[in-house]
Amino acid sequence: MFAIRKFVVATSAAALTLTAAAQTSGTRQPLQVTGYTIDAQLDPVAQRLTATAAVTFLAVQDLTSATFELNNGLRITKITGADGKTLDSDRDARRSTVTVSLPTTIPSGTSSTFTFTYAGILKEADTSPVEGIKTAALASPVSMLLYPGRWFPMVGLYTNRFTMNLHATVPADETAVGSGFTGKKSVPGNKTEFDFAWMKPGFPGTLIAGKFLPPARVSGSNQISIYVTEPHKAAAADYAAVAAQQQEYFTTTFGQPESGKLQIVELPDDAVSASWGPEIAAIAGNRIGDKNSHRLLANTISRQWWGSEISPASLNDAWITNGMARYSELMNLEETGGKTALQNAIPDIEAGALAYDTAPLTTLARVDPFSPQFQSMTLEKGAMVFHMLRYQLGDDKFLAFLKGLLSQYTDKPVRSADLEEVAKAQGGEGINLTPFFAQWLDGTGAPAFQDKFTIYRLGSNKGFRTIGSVSQDLDLFRMPIDLRVETDGKTETRKIDVTGTDSAYTIETFGRPRRIAIDPDNWVLKSTPDLAVRVAVLKGQQLVAQGDLIGALAEYQKALDSNKNSALANYRIAEIFFTQRNYQSSANSYRDALRGDGEPRWTQVWSHIGLGKIFDLTGQRDRAVQEYRLAVQTNDNTQGAINEARALLQKPFERARSMD
Repeated sequence: MFAIRKFVVATSAAALTLTAAAQTSGTRQPLQVTGYTIDAQLDPVAQRLTATAAVTFLAVQDLTSATFELNNGLRITKITGADGKTLDSDRDARRSTVTVSLPTTIPSGTSSTFTFTYAGILKEADTSPVEGIKTAALASPVSMLLYPGRWFPMVGLYTNRFTMNLHATVPADETAVGSGFTGKKSVPGNKTEFDFAWMKPGFPGTLIAGKFLPPARVSGSNQISIYVTEPHKAAAADYAAVAAQQQEYFTTTFGQPESGKLQIVELPDDAVSASWGPEIAAIAGNRIGDKNSHRLLANTISRQWWGSEISPASLNDAWITNGMARYSELMNLEETGGKTALQNAIPDIEAGALAYDTAPLTTLARVDPFSPQFQSMTLEKGAMVFHMLRYQLGDDKFLAFLKGLLSQYTDKPVRSADLEEVAKAQGGEGINLTPFFAQWLDGTGAPAFQDKFTIYRLGSNKGFRTIGSVSQDLDLFRMPIDLRVETDGKTETRKIDVTGTDSAYTIETFGRPRRIAIDPDNWVLKSTPDLAVRVAVLKGQQLVAQGDLIGALAEYQKALDSNKNSALANYRIAEIFFTQRNYQSSANSYRDALRGDGEPRWTQVWSHIGLGKIFDLTGQRDRAVQEYRLAVQTNDNTQGAINEARALLQKPFERARSMD
C-alpha cells in the first residue's frame, strides 16, 4: 500500500510519504476480481490511453449489478458480458465508479467475465481518483499508469488480489516497465508491444513507460536494474547500488521475495514521490540520487514483502503493511547507521503516531483513507506497534515472527487477528501479549510516565536501596518498561512490569543513584512535553502542505506554548513569514530559532541560511555573507545545507517567481 496525499514529518525537510486506501469501508466487497487480460495503447503525444480489459470476477453474493472503480478521464465505449452481449452502465464521477446493469442475477459463487473497451485523455490530476494527486498521466518523456490511478476497472484497492496479462503498445523509442515482463516485439506504426504476465494473486497493475536509457545494473547482479531518463543518468548507478543493499538486507531479514527481480523506475517530478508494484520500485526523478531519499527508497522496496507478498484484508488492517513498511525503513536505517540512527528517528515516528490518535487502529475503516489521521495512524503508529512488539519479543523472536507472518500468508490477505495469533505463537508461554494488543490496537492514547522514589543507604557498605513507583494515566495499561539507574559507579538497567496507574519497584545498587530514566532507549510510545511540541509542529507542517498558513501558525504557536525555546517551532514560523514576504518577522523568528534549544541540530545551519537570504533580498550583501559563513562553520550539511551556503557565498540569493 502506498500513500497518496503529500505529507511531511518533523525532519529537516519535507518527506513525502504515500498511502492508499484498502477500500472505502471494512465491509466485504460484493465481488472479487481474480484476473485481467488487458490490451493498452499509450500515445504520450496526444496523452491518450486506449484499452480493452477482460475482467474475470467471482460473485461473493448474488449480483444484480456490478460496480467497478475507473479513472474519470476514461470514457467507456462498450461493455460486453461473458455471452458477448452488450451491457448498460452508469458513471458516478464523484466516486470514480462505473456500475454495470445485469439482465439476470449472477448467483453467489459464480465466476464471470466482462470486457470493457474504453479510452481517454490522462494528463492532469483533475481526473484522478485521489483529489489533487496525479496517479495516471501520459506525457513525454515519462508516462505513468499507477495501480491507484484506476486506469483499468477494479475493486478493493490494495485488498483484492488478482493476476494480470498485459500487452502495452508504446512508441518505438520508449520502454515500458511492468510486473512479469515476458517479451517485446515491433508492431506497425513505429511502435513496440511489451508483454507482461503476473500469475500470482497480487497487485501487478502499475505500468510506466518512457524514453529511458538502457537499464543500468548493479555490478554482480542481473536482478536489479534502474530505468532513468538522460537528466538522471549520472545518479543512476549509485542509486541502484543503494537499492541493492536494501534489497539484500530485506531478503536476509524477511526471506526471499516473490521475485528476486527489482526494477527502480523514474516517475515524473510532479507526480507522487514513490509507488510500487511487484518487481517495481518507482521513485520521482528529482529524488533519484538524493541521499535524503534513501529512506523513501527503502520503504518502497520493502513493499515487495509488506504489500505485495501479503496485503491487508480490509482498511482496518492497513496498519499491518503500512506500519511494517515504515518500520522496515527504520530497520534498514539501523542496519546502515547503527542503533543511534534508529533512536534518533523514533521521536518523529512517535509524533506522527500521536498526532491524530483518537480512534483504535483496528477501526480505521470509518476514517477517510486519504486523511492525515489515516496516514499518521497506519504508517507511524503502525510502525511503533512493531517497534514495541520487537521490544516485547526480543530481536530473534521478532524476526522469526515476521518471517512466520510472511510465510503463512504469502499471496493472501492478513487480518489484525491473524497477526496477533502468529505473534502469540512465536512469543511462547512466557510472554503474555494480550494486554499489549488490547492497548495498542484496540485502544488510543499513550502513557505519560512519572517517577517518584526514595533512596536508602544499606548498612555494612552494601550500597543503596531505591524504593519508588512509576505512575501513568492509563488505567488498563500493562507493559514491561526499562528503568536506567545512573549511579556514582556504573549505570544499571532494570526491567519492571508497569500495570495500571501506579507500579511500585525496589532496586538495589552499589553506587548512590543520581538519576532514574524511564524507557531510556525509547522502546515505548509515550506522551512527553517534547513530543507535544513535535506533534504540534507536525500538524503545522501538514497544514502548510495544504496551503493553510494561518492554521499552521496556530499549531506552531501551540508548540511554543509547550516549549517557548523550541528551535523547530520558531524555524517553521520563520519559513511561513518568509513565504509571506514578511521579512522582519521572519528574521526575528530565525534568530529565535538560533537562540532556542538547538533541537533538531539542523535548525542552526538553516536559520543562518534563511537570515542570509533575507539580507540578500533587502540589499545587505555583507550581512548575508556573514550568515552564510556562519552556516558553513556549523559543519552540518543536512539536506545539503553547506553546499547551498557555499553557492550563496558566490552568488546572492534571488527570489524566483515560482516561490510566490
